[in-house]
Amino acid sequence: MRLALWLAAAVLTATAGVSWAAETSPIAQIKKVTGQAAVLRSGDRRPARVGDMLFVKDVIETGPDGGIGIIFIDNTVFSAGPSSQIALDEFQFDSNDFRGAMLADMRQGTLAVVSGDIARSTPGAMKLRTPTAILGVRGTTFAVQVYGDH
Repeated sequence: MRLALWLAAAVLTATAGVSWAAETSPIAQIKKVTGQAAVLRSGDRRPARVGDMLFVKDVIETGPDGGIGIIFIDNTVFSAGPSSQIALDEFQFDSNDFRGAMLADMRQGTLAVVSGDIARSTPGAMKLRTPTAILGVRGTTFAVQVYGDH
């Protein structure tokens, strides 16, 4: 009985104040940060830190001297340069069959990408939207530059 009460109290304590992002599974992790970089999540702006987890609907921003390196759970790698803004709009991944889908919205800046398991297992399921085009990725390495004031 005591163990059951203790477990119930531990669960309630652990879940008190849990944010929406914490209730979903992380899709990526920040591996490198230089200069100014931030994560916008649910209306909050937080400094980006190495080791931070990222979630669907997060927006990554870098300052004029900033850069950020991100690795997704399907092994896709994003490296964003200065003055970049990238929204992680959609992400699904099944580690059993390596299938899934990704949509990132590149609003401005520079981005180098090394595609991972999603693009290899389901060609075209990884997409990168810019203000003027949508790129369907089929398993490759590429870079994109989007100028501000479109």
